[in-house]
Amino acid sequence: MLQVTAPGSFSAKFKNFPPVKQSSKGEREYLRPSEVQALMKAAKSVGRNRVRDAAMILLMFRHGLRTAELVALKWSRLDLTSGYLEVQRVKHGHHSVHPLRSPELRALRQLKKDYPDTQYVFVSERKAPLSTRSVRHIVARAGKLAGIEGRVHPHQLRHACGYYLATNGQDTRAIQDYLGHRNIQHTVRYTQLNPSRFESFWTD
Repeated sequence: MLQVTAPGSFSAKFKNFPPVKQSSKGEREYLRPSEVQALMKAAKSVGRNRVRDAAMILLMFRHGLRTAELVALKWSRLDLTSGYLEVQRVKHGHHSVHPLRSPELRALRQLKKDYPDTQYVFVSERKAPLSTRSVRHIVARAGKLAGIEGRVHPHQLRHACGYYLATNGQDTRAIQDYLGHRNIQHTVRYTQLNPSRFESFWTD
C-alpha cells in the first residue's frame, strides 16, 4: 500500500504518471466490484477534490463511460430531479438515457454544490473541463493508494461495468444498448467470462 504523507494536489513525483494509454500486455482488463469500491475509497482519501474524484469513478463504473465521454459530460445532460443521465457515446456508439440511482444522485448533488455555475460536470479548480490525461492520473493514483496490483486505468471501469452486468444475468442485448456498442461482438466478451454459466457443471 502506498503511503501518503499529506493530502494535496498532484505532486512532483506524479508529474509523468501515468503514461499515455497503452495496450494492457496481458493484464486483466477490468476491475472487480470490490476493487472499484477500494478505488473510490482511495479517491476520497487524498487531494483537494475528493468528492469530484470519487464521483468520477462511480459514474464511469455505473454507466460504462469512456474517458472522452466523462470529460464531455455537461449538467444539461443530467436531470437530478427525475434521476436520468443522457449518455452521449463517442466512437459512433449509440446514445442512450440511463437512470441515476441514489449513490450517483448524492454524489452529483454534492458536486454541484462544490462547483456551482459550471457547464461541465467534472472540472478543474479553474473551472475548466478535466483533460483525459488528468482523469488517467486520478484513476492511476487511486489504484496505487488502493493497493490494486498492476496498472489501473479508466477504461477498466467501463469493462468492469460490462462484466458486472453480465455476471448479474442481464440480457446481452440490453448490455449492448447500455454500453452503446454498435456491434454485439464487443458485448459478448462480457458474457463469455460470466461464471454463472458453469454453476451446474459440478454439484458437490
